[in-house]
Amino acid sequence: MEIITSTKAMQERSLQLKKQGSTIGFAPTMGYLHEGHLKLIKHSLQNNDVTVMSIFVNPLQFGPNEDFDAYPRDVERDKELAEEVGVDILFLPERSDVYPNEPSFEINVLRRTNVLCGRSRPGHFNGVATILIKLFNIILPNNVYFGMKDAQQVAVVDSLIKDFNFPIQLIPVETEREEDGLARSSRNVYLTKEEREQAPHLYKGLKKAVDIIQNGEIKPATAIQIVEDYIKTNTNGEIDYIEILSFPHLEQLERLHGKLIIALAVKFSRARLIDNIIL
Repeated sequence: MEIITSTKAMQERSLQLKKQGSTIGFAPTMGYLHEGHLKLIKHSLQNNDVTVMSIFVNPLQFGPNEDFDAYPRDVERDKELAEEVGVDILFLPERSDVYPNEPSFEINVLRRTNVLCGRSRPGHFNGVATILIKLFNIILPNNVYFGMKDAQQVAVVDSLIKDFNFPIQLIPVETEREEDGLARSSRNVYLTKEEREQAPHLYKGLKKAVDIIQNGEIKPATAIQIVEDYIKTNTNGEIDYIEILSFPHLEQLERLHGKLIIALAVKFSRARLIDNIIL
């Protein structure tokens, strides 16, 4: 596995690969890798000549009261896992290289952000879009891989690629789950023993909504109430949101029809967990 730490060196390597006719698959991550990240790599390895993974904890997507400094990091472990799964190039840039100066431009995401996580995290997706524009221009991928656990991010990346005419194919990858249904996340390490036992009920609550919708329920409020009641009964977590929207446009619906996302976020003592089902 090749490790590159310079943005200039990474871009030069990508240009070299392009000249050779190689296809590049890319999985951007913030590290502390788990099976969900490795699943992205496995998909990329099947469809590209070269697979690049980046690890960069992007400060622009953290709010003032969020966990940037406490975000879990273990670069040496990440290197081992990346090599084991078959990553060809691991891109590990420093913050000073990615953001060497005060920016002259500001990216402002206008749609698909005023719902779900975007509502309670103002500016978050502006930071996501900024780093992705940089990474896409540095790595020049043919295909990019994102996990569906953060489906709002997938929806925003979909519009980013289309609006900026990036010659990139977005490949969403199904959420990787623990045996009990909990979506894998770097933040799961923050859960207490009791919270870890309760956390699988988030996915079970979402499935309750799926069941009644598939049985003919067309009112979003009814399905949402079913999930809310279940979560409150089975966990001590504080519900941030439960929403049912169109996907990928993330628009409110008066009647349930077409492709939907049923999504939630629940705050535990030290972890805010998200999950969703696309229906």
